[in-house]
Amino acid sequence: MKLSIELKYPSSQEWLDAVMADFPSFLRDHADCERKASSLSMSLVAKYPNRVAIIPDLIETALEELEHFQSVYKIMQKQGIQLNHEIGKDRYAVALVALCRPEVEDRFMDRLLLGSVMECRGAERFKMVSDALPAGELKEFYKMLWTTEAKHGNIFVKFALEYFDEKEIYERLEELMKAEAEILLMLPIKPALH
Repeated sequence: MKLSIELKYPSSQEWLDAVMADFPSFLRDHADCERKASSLSMSLVAKYPNRVAIIPDLIETALEELEHFQSVYKIMQKQGIQLNHEIGKDRYAVALVALCRPEVEDRFMDRLLLGSVMECRGAERFKMVSDALPAGELKEFYKMLWTTEAKHGNIFVKFALEYFDEKEIYERLEELMKAEAEILLMLPIKPALH
């Protein structure tokens, strides 16, 4: 049983260059993404309260994402950077969610697997940021983040394995990973996580 997934398209150097050229904007977007990630886990708890095998881990994941938000906010405070007034629509996330199938069980599986896809992309990008930063607190923070996000990517696959056939999961995950690569290629490059 394999819990990790492989991205089909690596993030570009152009994306990393955009982030490093406007790190305050990246931090604002990153803070927004952490709030949304925490909300995603809690929305799964709210929408699927009968999935008791995964509720404790979903709550734990939501708390970890909220702690990440708190950490990003502390960094922003030190640098005099304010949060965005409103959390804008994330075209990447909207495009991925549009891939969810309508039938209840299919949608539940897709929501879990998309959580995995997004966390794995986040891990890849946080690693790129960590590698590009000079030695110091910020570099260590992003190093810690990419390892945590990789774990979250794996845990969403583990959640799906509680309720669905392994072969079905990996076939659907393959479809979603290919679609994610196509979505990423169509998005404009900007100093944001997605």
